[in-house]
Amino acid sequence: MQLTPAQVKRALSQFDAEAVPTDHPALPQLTRLFGNHTFLLDRTGLNMAVPTDSETGPQACQVINLATWNYGDPPVLEPHEPTPTDVVIQFETMH
Repeated sequence: MQLTPAQVKRALSQFDAEAVPTDHPALPQLTRLFGNHTFLLDRTGLNMAVPTDSETGPQACQVINLATWNYGDPPVLEPHEPTPTDVVIQFETMH
């Protein structure tokens, strides 16, 4: 799911991460691999937000981890199968 700027702000208030900038050179490859999503980097690695089921639109998103940092010098992201996390981002009711 591609988050709006307001949703990104709301997400980052609940999840300690940074959004991957839209002009980042890796974004086209991430989009090819995973679809049109807002990608988030946190201390554990690379994530995306996937909407939870809702009949009235995205009220919440679950954070899915796509890659984790290794302990190299410098640290490198190591991709793996998408793994759901326990983090669920709540959005205000959309009208």
